[in-house]
Amino acid sequence: MNPQSQHLDHVWRTFCAALAECGDVLARPAAPTGPLDQAEGLRYLSRLTRTALNMLVDSADPDFPRLFLLTDDKIKIGADNPDNLYQQCVVSPTRTYRITGQRGSVPYFSIGSKANRYAIDGTMASTGEIEFADMQFAADGSFEIIVSRDAQPGNWLPMADDTSLLIVRQTFDDKHTQAPAEVKIERIGPGPAAPALLTPAAIEAQLLGAARWVQGTAGTFATWSEWFKATPNRIYEADQSIWQRAGGDPNIWYGHLYFDLQPGEALVIETPVPECRMWNFQIDNWWMESLDHVHQNVWINNSQARLEADGSVVVVCADADPGFGNWVDLAGHRSGTGLWRWIGAHRTLTPQCRVVRV
Repeated sequence: MNPQSQHLDHVWRTFCAALAECGDVLARPAAPTGPLDQAEGLRYLSRLTRTALNMLVDSADPDFPRLFLLTDDKIKIGADNPDNLYQQCVVSPTRTYRITGQRGSVPYFSIGSKANRYAIDGTMASTGEIEFADMQFAADGSFEIIVSRDAQPGNWLPMADDTSLLIVRQTFDDKHTQAPAEVKIERIGPGPAAPALLTPAAIEAQLLGAARWVQGTAGTFATWSEWFKATPNRIYEADQSIWQRAGGDPNIWYGHLYFDLQPGEALVIETPVPECRMWNFQIDNWWMESLDHVHQNVWINNSQARLEADGSVVVVCADADPGFGNWVDLAGHRSGTGLWRWIGAHRTLTPQCRVVRV
């Protein structure tokens, strides 16, 4: 066969076969077998595939960086925060980048450079972090950040030899009233003037990399859910470095949990509120997807919550508003996961959980 006219159907079939193997996560012994959980699992794999193709095929060229939404109101990954706007960008440590933007009125904004190893070992280690509190701004609220391995004056985000990704987190008290920061990124310095023409080898590597990413990501968070399931209806005790190695923000304390409730039961979460910049709690499904926060009351944050007379907060996860505390809707789920965040807390407290009948 003439190499110039070879058919690449075997590449597509190999890619599809690799994707099919990702379905093993649905059949794990600990995975729930109910129709809702399994249907959500199937949809979850389709969503991961969509994100993987965007990241590793269409947005994969570090010479022409492209900020894209990692999650939105439909694509959900790893207990994604309903109060957040998440953006990502593929980069190379051999290049230098300039990020420019306008501050907006978002209360919390951070950018982390990451070594994305989800397709290898399920980790995404931080190789550099910067947030608004660390940065200098012009009088009009504009800013510039240089991203590179070598130290730079002014606002600088470090990269390491294995940095491959930037993650932008914008966290809101109220997305309806607060304006997001405007962010743009460009490569500066040496590099090609236009993207290279696509080759069979390049698209094969991209597709197979996308399949591996889906498998690694789904496997990582299914394993986490299995950890949490071992101690139901309480915050899972773990060192915060575990969550940071998976891409977590070092300014955030993460309190994961697994809930398991009978009909008519509710999970009550109670805690004093330490001095902090922000906090929130969300209910997630087994696959660690946030639930439908556009149409349902499935999370609560510091600006929404009613505090008790002593300044503490009570959150009640139930099928309907129980008439006390701050109600979070289980949205048809008898079991699943959840996450409490303290953002920029001077000290961290582990919220206490109990099951009650309502």
